Amino acid sequence: MKCLILAAGYATRLYPLTENFPKPLLTVGEKTILDWLIEDIDGAGEVDEYVVISNHKFAPHFTEWAATCRQKITVVDDGTSSNETRLGAVKDIQFAIDKLKVDDDMLVIAGDNLLDFSLTRFIAYAKGKGTSCILRYYEADEKKLKKSGVVTVDERDRVIRMAEKPENPDSPWCCPPFYFYTAKDARLVEKGIQSGCGTDAPGSFIAWLCQQTAVHAMEMPGKRYDIGNLESYEQVKADYRGITR
Repeated sequence: MKCLILAAGYATRLYPLTENFPKPLLTVGEKTILDWLIEDIDGAGEVDEYVVISNHKFAPHFTEWAATCRQKITVVDDGTSSNETRLGAVKDIQFAIDKLKVDDDMLVIAGDNLLDFSLTRFIAYAKGKGTSCILRYYEADEKKLKKSGVVTVDERDRVIRMAEKPENPDSPWCCPPFYFYTAKDARLVEKGIQSGCGTDAPGSFIAWLCQQTAVHAMEMPGKRYDIGNLESYEQVKADYRGITR
């Protein structure tokens, strides 16, 4: 299995902190955000390579960091150099697939979120289902739902539909940027793009994919920490205690 880490954004809401430094390499406690994520995922023993998809501006930072890690980490530079010219998450995924000729199951994650539960549980869930899978959590605040991926599921966790940033959310289930693609479904990313699925938000491919084949959604057994601006970063540094469940 490959783990694709989406890290090509410019984190403009965290300026000046991230004006010349990538958000996934900010520290929380004694580790970078990426170290928290990778060290946890590695516990599943399923991933044989981590692929960090970066923009051209920050690729050297990731390459320097990767050299200090014991895991096999490949940094892919998508060639963009500004927020205005970014490819978008779905096109970045396809860029990495093409660049490295990836043909394997894939765990696809954002490199700027933290969780207080182990993603090894999600990997085991996806393996058990035998389908592409996503995570979901209950969100009562409609304003937050309108800014997120929203998923509707049946009684067996199968995704009926998903929408990114819907004007009228029809479900209270939010989908954070953590996904499992089967190798078969990963081969459909290019077709999804060609069919007109959105490319900026990573969940846009899942919104298209769930209309083509079975996708399941695991309810999160814990909390997600999203670092969106300077205030939230300071709050996460104060509150985060690592993986506790």
